[in-house]
Amino acid sequence: MRRWIPLASSAAVLLGAGVGLFAHDVITTKITWNREIIRILNAHCVSCHRPGGSAFTLSTYNDGRPWAKAIQEEVLERRMPPWGAVKGFGDFRNDKALTPEQLEVIAEWVDGGAPEGEDKDLPPPPKFDDEAVPDVQPPGSIKATGDFALTKELMLDALIPETVPANASFQMIAELPDGTLQPLLWLFPFKPSFAHPFQLRTPVRLEKGTLIKGIPQGAIIVFVPATDAPLSTAQK
Repeated sequence: MRRWIPLASSAAVLLGAGVGLFAHDVITTKITWNREIIRILNAHCVSCHRPGGSAFTLSTYNDGRPWAKAIQEEVLERRMPPWGAVKGFGDFRNDKALTPEQLEVIAEWVDGGAPEGEDKDLPPPPKFDDEAVPDVQPPGSIKATGDFALTKELMLDALIPETVPANASFQMIAELPDGTLQPLLWLFPFKPSFAHPFQLRTPVRLEKGTLIKGIPQGAIIVFVPATDAPLSTAQK
C-alpha cells in the first residue's frame, strides 16, 4: 500500500538530504526525463510549475529530480494536475488530467531510478500565453442551482463551478426532450482549485425543455454558451 507524504514535506526531505541520495540509484527503466517525462510535464504541468508560474518549477531535470517520489504520489492519487472532473464523463478540450498510460510512464520512471537521458532527446521549451484571460461569462450565460429546465435552446460551450461546497461530489446530466441523456460534468470531490471553466471539446446543443439534473442545492454552476470567440484555455 502506498503511503502518501505531503508534497512539500516529501520535497523538503529529499532536498534536505541532497542529490547524493539518488546519485547512485540503480537504473532499471528505459524511460527518461529528457525523452518521455518532460513531454508529459510540458503538456500538463509546467504552465504552473515554471519560473514565473504559480508553483515551484519542474522545467528541467535538476528542478524535477528531487521531487520525483512526490510527483509519483501526487499524480497517482489524482491530486495533480488539479483538474477535478472524472474522465470519460463529458469530453473537455482543456482537460489536463493524465491518462492511465501517462501515469504508468511516470511510475515506471520513478521506480526505475528516474534517469535523465540524453540531451538530444529534449524537446523545445514550451511557450505560454500570459495575456489576461477574457471574460468567461458572456451574455446568455445561465447561473443554475438545483434541477431546472431550459426555457430556450442553448449551445453549451463550458461549465464553471462558481459556488460549490468543498468535497462535494455530483454528476450533472442533461435529459433532452426525446429522453436522450447527455453527460455534462462529474465533480469528484470538489476543491477550490477546481473552480475553473470545464470547456467542452465540441459545443453541445441543448433544446428548449431540456432538463438539467444533478446540481445540488447551494451549488451554483454557470452554463456558458458558445460564442464566436472560444474561451481561453489559459484559465485555470
